[in-house]
Amino acid sequence: MKRQPTLYLMLALALAISTLWTNRSQGSTTGQPAPEITNDTWVNSAPLRLMELRGKVVLIEFWTFGCYNCQNVEPYVKSWYDAFKDRGLVVIGVHSPEFNHERVLKNVQNYVREHGIQYAVAIDNDYKTWNSYQNHYWPARYLIDKKGVIRQIRIGEGGYDQTEKEIRELLAER
Repeated sequence: MKRQPTLYLMLALALAISTLWTNRSQGSTTGQPAPEITNDTWVNSAPLRLMELRGKVVLIEFWTFGCYNCQNVEPYVKSWYDAFKDRGLVVIGVHSPEFNHERVLKNVQNYVREHGIQYAVAIDNDYKTWNSYQNHYWPARYLIDKKGVIRQIRIGEGGYDQTEKEIRELLAER
């Protein structure tokens, strides 16, 4: 039986392109150090810096209050914050607006208050943090370990059980 090296070569090439495209489309990737959050305006907190949060597990969520999918993810993020904040989880919502009315600080503050969001929210109207993560999506969650390395990226809704499992595992790491 004669082998078809062309077929194997094509499959290897397709796999390589797929991997590169996935990493490119997600911007920041797992296993990389998390980019710093440099926003100056925050709700519920003074500005937080990842360098100062070493030793903690950090969940960063890119969202905007007018995003339907972000609203569907919100109860899970709030429940993780409530369940794990005393065990070393820090949640940071990076509010990156899509529309003009979402850029108004008072509108964000009202939404945060009305929806009982208690974790820190960075106001990213200039997309500094969005761009440093090379993010492209709402909602997007980045789970960062105690050493400041991105360990999980979740785009959109879903994967809640897996994210909670990963939070538990990262909190248990020394």
